[in-house]
Amino acid sequence: MKLGAVIGRVTLSKTIPALIGGRFLIVSPFTREHYQQGTATPPGLSKDFSLVVYDNMGGHLGQTIGYVEGREAAQPFDQPTPIDAVNAALVDDIFYSPFK
Repeated sequence: MKLGAVIGRVTLSKTIPALIGGRFLIVSPFTREHYQQGTATPPGLSKDFSLVVYDNMGGHLGQTIGYVEGREAAQPFDQPTPIDAVNAALVDDIFYSPFK
């Protein structure tokens, strides 16, 4: 699972029956700098590419989420669904303590 900040939403022009009840979020993935800040609020957008994540948990703008990518992202669906990333957790706090 990876962590990222929700920076926007995507609106579809057509309804896809397999995806009813969810939404798509634009997520900026966390980098090492985000964890070193010691807070769940990112200091800014990531230098990595943003991605679109399917969400049926209710993530909102500015929230930190945990997401999975790849084959694991399609596992929650009964039928094969073309999803690359899915929201797996809503994160309240991040506690980061590096080894010294």
